[in-house]
Amino acid sequence: MQQQSHSDRQPSAIREIPRAQLLAQRAFDRLERFLHIEAVSGVVLLIAATVALIWANSQFAESYHHLWHMPLSFGLGEFVFSRSLHFWINDGLMTVFFLVVGMEIRREIHEGALSKFDQAILPVVAAAGGVIVPALIYLAFNADPLRAHGWAVPTATDIAFAVGVLALLGRSIPSNVRVFLLALAIIDDVIAVLIIAFFYSGGLDITGFWVAGGGILMVLALQRIGIGAAYAYVLPGAIIWTGLLMTGAHPTLAGVVLGLMTPVLAAPSRESPVEVMARIAGQLRDGGADSVKDAHGLQRPLRQIRLARRDLLPPVVRVQMALHPWVAFGIMPLFALANAGVTLGGVDLNANGAAAVMLGVAIALVLGKPLGVVSATWVMVRMGWAKLPPGVTWGSLVLIGLLAGIGFTMSIFIAMLAFADENLLAAAKLGVLLGSVIAAVLGLAFGAVIIRRRRHNPQSS
Repeated sequence: MQQQSHSDRQPSAIREIPRAQLLAQRAFDRLERFLHIEAVSGVVLLIAATVALIWANSQFAESYHHLWHMPLSFGLGEFVFSRSLHFWINDGLMTVFFLVVGMEIRREIHEGALSKFDQAILPVVAAAGGVIVPALIYLAFNADPLRAHGWAVPTATDIAFAVGVLALLGRSIPSNVRVFLLALAIIDDVIAVLIIAFFYSGGLDITGFWVAGGGILMVLALQRIGIGAAYAYVLPGAIIWTGLLMTGAHPTLAGVVLGLMTPVLAAPSRESPVEVMARIAGQLRDGGADSVKDAHGLQRPLRQIRLARRDLLPPVVRVQMALHPWVAFGIMPLFALANAGVTLGGVDLNANGAAAVMLGVAIALVLGKPLGVVSATWVMVRMGWAKLPPGVTWGSLVLIGLLAGIGFTMSIFIAMLAFADENLLAAAKLGVLLGSVIAAVLGLAFGAVIIRRRRHNPQSS
């Protein structure tokens, strides 16, 4: 009798596993997958940048520059739109990169580091400090108006590189340090997007806003009628991209707009996706072997299963998961290959203050980022407005600041918007590469010191 009651209680105990525990497990699984992709893609990104540098400084340097200036045209009838391969990578493919950034921001606002004020305030302030201090350091080296236009170059953080370097330190680094770095880097992306929108968009043409607005209305209409297929939004996205290109704003911002508009909840339905799949599976099982052999009759239930499987995840998660590997292992390395190839012998550091640009960017990344991150956080904690997360010590915060100095992708992107002068642009890229490499090396060295101190004294910071 006691055995029976025990067995009766067992299923009940299984059913009563807290839903919060299940959600937490899913969140950690998603974070682990995200970190894995970012860590590996950081290595791929480094390889692409190295290949670009070697190629641009080899005897085949002319072929490197010729490749990216090669025209690539799309046309229909008499209408032909022709731009360089460089344009299609930086202004076309990078829109998909910004789409993933926009969706990551949308998710964080809904259920992540930006969803609650008390959780978001510390990384937000730390990221703001990591933007303000590097900008001021850069301006201290470059007061000239022409060079000062590049003040935002050293303010960005490259998530893939930063997380990749942190991953090299192994699992001895507490998980909250990784989470804090991710939150800071994502907020950094938000700030970078706002900087591009407000400071690096030219004279705006109002006509383009009408075109972009039409694309946004199309997205809203498709969402309103319940269209969940991602491919349906390609045309409205292209219209928004074209409209922003016409305005004079950077067209890649179309990706951010679409990312922020992506629903964070699955479309409501009378029957949940799990119930749909269970019902169809039951129908196929009850129908026997003949129902499975009927290829024509299987088309409808298989289509329902496919749609139900799609609707298991909200669009913002589903689309990001589908695009993230393509961005991490395709678009970002291609961007690095197309833009990191600085011909070292072709940079005249004595002309137009190019040396000041290079040093300003490099020093701002290496010193300005950790100084800004740590000092802003210290003020918040000192004033009692926030507390360091569990497992995040002042030593690990310095490590986060050092890794935040790895600018690369977004820094090079901003540099290309900031400088029309080819020599200053090359100097800025050189500063980004130099500063990012030094920040990565210092981060690895400092991280190794932290790990060694933790092993000898677990209570040590």
